[in-house]
Amino acid sequence: MKQQISILGLGWLGLPTACKLLEHNYLIKGSTTSAHKIEKLQDKGIDTYQIELTEEGPVGNMTGFLEGSEILLINVPPGLRRNPEVNFVAKIESILPFIEKSTVKNVLFISSTSVFADIEGFPLISQETLPNATSNAGKQLIKSEQLLQNNKRFHTTILRFAGLFGPERHPANMLSRRSNIKNPKAPVNLIHLEDCIGVISTIIKTDQWNTVFNASYPNHPEKAIYYGKVCEQMGLPAPDYDFETPSKGKIIVSDEIQQDLGYSFQKDLETT
Repeated sequence: MKQQISILGLGWLGLPTACKLLEHNYLIKGSTTSAHKIEKLQDKGIDTYQIELTEEGPVGNMTGFLEGSEILLINVPPGLRRNPEVNFVAKIESILPFIEKSTVKNVLFISSTSVFADIEGFPLISQETLPNATSNAGKQLIKSEQLLQNNKRFHTTILRFAGLFGPERHPANMLSRRSNIKNPKAPVNLIHLEDCIGVISTIIKTDQWNTVFNASYPNHPEKAIYYGKVCEQMGLPAPDYDFETPSKGKIIVSDEIQQDLGYSFQKDLETT
């Protein structure tokens, strides 16, 4: 019997992940906030529900969305950069009763390496490093992780991705239009969409639950040098940096991804 997975959030990462898991013969339920996308998603073989997370609780058929699934992939961007007033923690907390009452046994929560603060000296961040973010977004992600990890009704694995890049999405597009950018000497922490999908699939395939993974490509060039090179490749103006202020940053170590999961990264940082 095929195993069923519910994916909360069929966006830039969630949709291609769903398609890859379908290729691996999983049954997939997915959610979108847009009614006009449902038919196209259904055509791809995804049993699709219109669901929106709010601070008061999910809007939509959350019970039906979870029914029959043993695994829930939570892939919902907090949106705190656009709207710092959003209470993302409340949104996550509001879906816990639905998960508890469902058939879900394992939760994979897509988080971010922004739960770790940028510091002078660029510390190495491993699986054992405790989150120490001071930003609003980082602190809300930490609380959301803890809400899920502390719930004993299901098993939770936290997957923290570094900066995402891939088809039609690269941070260089945004940086090239900015000036006086901070931390030019900081190490770059990025991961390609294809590797995000590969890591997610491997975690699910190998039943890696009740753990934490930090995922970043294992090469960390200097920010100003790297983005200058990428912008040149893409035909974009080079960013302007603030070299007067000491740079802060971190180095995300992905040894566990390669050793514990046995995963080999497929896309390097030169991919644009």
